[in-house]
Amino acid sequence: MSVPQFGAPEPGRDYPDRPAAFAVLERDGKIALVHVTFEGGGGRTDLPGGGIDAGETAAEAAIRECGEEAGLAVEIDQPEPFVRADHFFVNEKGVARITRGVFFAASLIGEAPSLKTEDDHALIWTDPYEAILALDRESHVWAVAAWLRRRRHA
Repeated sequence: MSVPQFGAPEPGRDYPDRPAAFAVLERDGKIALVHVTFEGGGGRTDLPGGGIDAGETAAEAAIRECGEEAGLAVEIDQPEPFVRADHFFVNEKGVARITRGVFFAASLIGEAPSLKTEDDHALIWTDPYEAILALDRESHVWAVAAWLRRRRHA
C-alpha cells in the first residue's frame, strides 16, 4: 500500500525524515485536538501526537504525546496504525521535516493533568466534521476522514 504525501517541499530546503505518531481519540462523539500557540502570535491546530523518540514504539509515542500535549491518559485500540501519511512540514521556528506519520485510534483512560508538560498546547474537544475544517495539516484532515469512514464501516 502506498503512503500518501501531503504538502510540497520548498525549493532548496532540506527536509530530514521525522517519524511521528498521532492519535484519534473520541469522547462523547467528539475528538481531541490540540491548539498550539506560537510565542510570536498565531497558532496551529493538530491531532495530539508528535515525534517518535529513540527506543520508543509508535504506539508508545502516541500515548506519551497525548499525555504531554493534552494531559490525557490513553490506550491504543489496535497495535497497528489505521492509516499512514507523510507530510512536508515547516514549524513555527522554521525547522523543516518530512513527518512520516502513523495514526492510531485510541481510547480515553482518563484525564491526567500531571502528564501535561507542553504549556503552549491546549486541549480542544470538537465534532469530527468540525475538526476537518479546524486542522491545519492536510495529513491530519485525511487521517480524520479515514477514521470516520473506518468507524462507519465497523
